[in-house]
Amino acid sequence: MRRFPVAVGGALLVLVLSGCGNEAGPTPKQGGEPGPDALPTKLDALTVDQCYASPRTQLPKGCEKYVTEVGNVPGAARKRANDRDPRLVAEADKLQTAVGEFRGAGCTTVPDAGGPCTQALVDIAAALSGLKKQVDAEPTTS
Repeated sequence: MRRFPVAVGGALLVLVLSGCGNEAGPTPKQGGEPGPDALPTKLDALTVDQCYASPRTQLPKGCEKYVTEVGNVPGAARKRANDRDPRLVAEADKLQTAVGEFRGAGCTTVPDAGGPCTQALVDIAAALSGLKKQVDAEPTTS
């Protein structure tokens, strides 16, 4: 009769351990580029950021998150253009180039305003403005 409590204890242990694997819940979805329909909202949010509004006075390393978010925009803009709007594609290309300049210069670690990193932030703001004007000029489909 000694085997019965051991078997029950072993079965309980297996049940307890098998339940632990699912306690964390579902895995959150990764962020990424906004869809083409979300692009106007994303642009509105980015154009109120201080890194956009006053790029010459910002510390480049403090704009890392902003630049990451902006870096997701060109792909969404190209999807939105869908080969019908070459001007939107051209603006997306300008923005991607400006983001590349910021990243290429290692600006995420630059603690002081000025130099090529500040110029990259100015270029990002200008390109973002151009892209936003193109998107805002599109007819609405509501």
